[in-house]
Amino acid sequence: MKHKSYLAISLALIFFGCNHKPSLQEQPTANNENEVELSNEQAKNINLQIGEVQFREVNQHLKLQGKIDVPPQNLISISIPLGGYLKATNMLPGTRVSKGQAIATLEDPQYIQLQQDYLSIKNKLSYATKELARQKELNLSKANSDKTLQQVETEHYNLKVEHRALLEKLKLINIDASKLNEDRISRSINIYSPINGYISKVNVNIGKYVTPSDVIFELINPTDIHLNLTVFEKDLNQISVGQRVIAYNNTKPNIKYETEVILVSHNIAEGGRSEVHCHFEKYNKDLIPGMYMNAELQLQNLKTQTLPQEAIVSFENKDYVFVELAKNKFIMTEVSIGSSENGYTVIQSNLKDKKIATRGAYSILMKLKNTADEE
Repeated sequence: MKHKSYLAISLALIFFGCNHKPSLQEQPTANNENEVELSNEQAKNINLQIGEVQFREVNQHLKLQGKIDVPPQNLISISIPLGGYLKATNMLPGTRVSKGQAIATLEDPQYIQLQQDYLSIKNKLSYATKELARQKELNLSKANSDKTLQQVETEHYNLKVEHRALLEKLKLINIDASKLNEDRISRSINIYSPINGYISKVNVNIGKYVTPSDVIFELINPTDIHLNLTVFEKDLNQISVGQRVIAYNNTKPNIKYETEVILVSHNIAEGGRSEVHCHFEKYNKDLIPGMYMNAELQLQNLKTQTLPQEAIVSFENKDYVFVELAKNKFIMTEVSIGSSENGYTVIQSNLKDKKIATRGAYSILMKLKNTADEE
């Protein structure tokens, strides 16, 4: 495009320079600094062509920004329901872990007491079960009263409840009750990873007492990370579930990641912003939660007004076209443009029914600016 611009400028200098001296009748007139008028010979020399916007199907993209996020079900906080002192761990942020892997060891006297209580209740329940069977047999022959049987049944039921409660407490601290006996009571317990992933945060140190409300570790399962994009309210109606999104970061912009829209939030936050969640087609270990990303969302191919790329000129970081006011007379008009494809550029400004200089626009620009300089 720059090469064409320089060529057009050179041609303009030739066409409008010393080689051509227009007559008084050919001298342009302008009502304001954005208007320019060409002579018939000048229009011929630049091969001036006039046209209108054309409605074409253009593959448009919406440029967005956001960051990599983790869904709640893949972000795990590890704590211990009964508390204790951290005895050992070799975990660091970034350490890879497997499901079921021991990641820390805690110790506390209450673990000993809990195991003792469980074994004691287990033995009492065993005796109470046998006693209940004996009392039922005696009751059949009326060798004991119904009241005695009811008392034994109540005792047995209470012990079952207590036994079950202690069993569940042992599960909370990862002790297998089926392997517990008087010779295997331990003052320490292990904490195991519930997922395959990596450690994102370590909030404790050796010797620290951890309460039930303390989060010891935070784990992330990165295989289902999401791309969380920020979208302005005006663009929400162009986005739907299933659309393709190409993502990349500033560090390695040449590496593209394919994603798909899985959720469009309709909650508009302050500033007219909303969120779009995308799923990565393939997991890549280089994608880290919290990483900022750029994205291009492919919009549906809708017919939109376009102009040839050479009809659009850039001046002082703005885009313009030349709208015909009369034969060979134009006004430089600022426009908002979109994506370009196959030599055509999307025009977002309303130019319907306007006559546009579709060829020779850069030469007209040079004519306009040269005239302004002369004045």
